Amino acid sequence: MRIVMPALSLAIAFPLFGQNTPDWVKRSNEDSAILLKVLAEFAPEAASRFGVEGHDTDVTTIPLDVNARNIAGITAAIRQLEAKLATEKDPAVRQDLQILIHSASLNIEGIRLGEKYNLPYFDIPQLLFQGLRGLLDERVAPERRPAALVRLRKYAGLEPGTTPLTRQAMAYTRSRLGDTKLRGPFKDNLEKDMANNARYLSGIEQLFQQYKIDGYQAPLAELKKQVDEYEAFLRADVAPRATTDFRLPEEMYRYSLKQFGNDMPLEELISRAKTSFREIQNEMSSIAPLVAREKGFTTTDYRDVIHELKKQQFTSDTILPRYEARMQEIEKIIAANHIVTLPQRKTKFRLASEAETAQQPAPHLDPPRLIGNTGEQAAFVLPLRIPADPGKPEMAYDDFTFDAASWTLSAHEARPGHELQFASIIEKGVSQARVLFAFNSVNVEGWGLYAEAELKPYEPLDGQLIALQHRLLRAARAFIDPSLQLGRMTRQEAYRILEDQVVESHAMANQEVERYTFRAPGQAPSYFVGYSRLMELRTDAERMLGKNFDRQSYHDFILAQGLVPPSLLREAVMNDYVKPRAAAVASN
Repeated sequence: MRIVMPALSLAIAFPLFGQNTPDWVKRSNEDSAILLKVLAEFAPEAASRFGVEGHDTDVTTIPLDVNARNIAGITAAIRQLEAKLATEKDPAVRQDLQILIHSASLNIEGIRLGEKYNLPYFDIPQLLFQGLRGLLDERVAPERRPAALVRLRKYAGLEPGTTPLTRQAMAYTRSRLGDTKLRGPFKDNLEKDMANNARYLSGIEQLFQQYKIDGYQAPLAELKKQVDEYEAFLRADVAPRATTDFRLPEEMYRYSLKQFGNDMPLEELISRAKTSFREIQNEMSSIAPLVAREKGFTTTDYRDVIHELKKQQFTSDTILPRYEARMQEIEKIIAANHIVTLPQRKTKFRLASEAETAQQPAPHLDPPRLIGNTGEQAAFVLPLRIPADPGKPEMAYDDFTFDAASWTLSAHEARPGHELQFASIIEKGVSQARVLFAFNSVNVEGWGLYAEAELKPYEPLDGQLIALQHRLLRAARAFIDPSLQLGRMTRQEAYRILEDQVVESHAMANQEVERYTFRAPGQAPSYFVGYSRLMELRTDAERMLGKNFDRQSYHDFILAQGLVPPSLLREAVMNDYVKPRAAAVASN
C-alpha cells in the first residue's frame, strides 16, 4: 500500500485545532505555520488539500528562479525555527521543532540534488489532475468545489496575469537543456507519463461532470491543446535526452531512502531483508499443506496453493460488499482480543477510477484532510486493472479480489492499520508537526505491516498464508529496490522473484518494478524498515514490563503519538509509557 496525500463522514468533528487542544499542541502548530506558509507559496494545491485555508483557487507556478526562491523561503523558515528551539523548554514542542527543521533541511537537500543531477522534467497532466481532484471530491464541502473552475482557468492561462502551466514547464526545461551533464528522464517513465495524458484529461472532465461544475468545457478544451503542445515538446526536445538506465545517481538514491524515513544502513537492510525472505518462505511452506488439506487441493507447494486460492475471484459487483463484510469480522476479532481501541463508525471503501489507477496503480488509502477536519473520512481505494499503454494489452490484478486476501489487505489499509492510524490522529488532536512534517513511508507503512501481523493469528489458515505472502513481498521489496538501483539485479530477475516466488500477478509485479525503477525509488524498503523498528520496540517494551504489558493500551499509545520517526517513537514509549508503568508496579 502507498498513501496518497492527502483527502475521514464522522458523526462529530475532530479538528486538530480545538477548544480541548493541549497548550503545547497549539504552540507547536504555531511553529508549523511557519513551514506551512512556505508550502502554500510553492505548492498551494497541497496546502489546500491538507486543510490550509485561503488557497483553493491558487495554483503552482514554475518561474525560472523557483528553486532559488524556494530554498530562500525554507532557509528563512529554518532560521525562525532554530531561534525558537534555542529558547523552547517544553520537551514535546522541542521534539516538534526538531521534526520541522529536519523536514525543511531534507527539502533543501532534495532541491539541490535535483539541480545537480537532473534535467528538469514535469508530469504536468498528472499535476493538473491532482490539483483539481483535491477540490472535486465528495469529502470536500460543496461550497469549496467551484474553486476548481478557477484553478482550471489558471492552469490554462485564462485568468488575468496567468501563463499556461505547460508553457511555464517548457520554458523551465528549455533553460537547462544546454547543460549536457544533466541526466534526462528515464525513457520508460517518460513514455508511461505521456501515455497517461489522455486518461488524466478524461478524469478531469469526469470530475467536473460528476460534481456539476459548469463552464469547464472551454478552458478544458484549451488545456487539451496545451497538453498536446507540451507532449510534442517532450517528444522533440526531452525524449532525445532520455536515458535507458533507470538507476539514480547513488547520492540521489541514498537521499531518497532517507527522505522516505529509512534509518537502516543500506547493506544491513539488504542482508536483513534477504534473511527474512527465506524465513517467510519456510513458514509458508509449512502452512501451505494445511491449507491444501482443508481446501481439498492436490498440490501442497505454497506457490501452487496460492494460485488455487486466486481462482475464486470476486465478481466486480461483490468486491466492496465482501470487503465490508470482512471488516465487520475483523472488528469483532479486534474487540474480542483487545488489540486496539476502535472508533464507533464504519470503514469506507471504494473502487479507483481509471485516472486514479494511472496515478496510483496499487491499493491505497486516501487519508483525511489533516488540518481543520470537520468529519471527512479516509477512503480505502482498490484499483482493479492497469490501463493499457498504446499497443499493449490491459493488465488485471488477481492479487486482492479473492477471499483469503481480503483479511490482510483490510488489516493493512483499514483496521487496525492505516484508516485507524489516521482516525486516531484526527480524534486525538496530534500536533501538525507529527502529522504533516513527520509524514513519511517508514512512519506510516511500518504500522500497516505491523497491523497485518497483529491480526494474522486470528485468521483462517488461507488468510494466514496470504498474510505471509504479503509480508514476503515487503521483504522482497527491501532487497530488490536497492539491488536494482545499485546495479546488482536486473529487471528480469526482479520479475522472476515477484511472479515466481512471491506469486504476484504480472500486473502487480509490473507496478512493483515501476515503483523501484522510476515511480518512487527508495520508498519500497520503508515497509520492512518501519515494521522492523516497531517489532524491536514492542520486544523491548514487553521485556521491561513483563506480565504487566497491556497490548491495547500500548497500541493506543503508539497511535496517539502521530507519525513520529522510530527514534522519537522509542523515546516516547520508554519515557512516557514503559517507565510510568514499571514504576507503578515497583511501588506496589
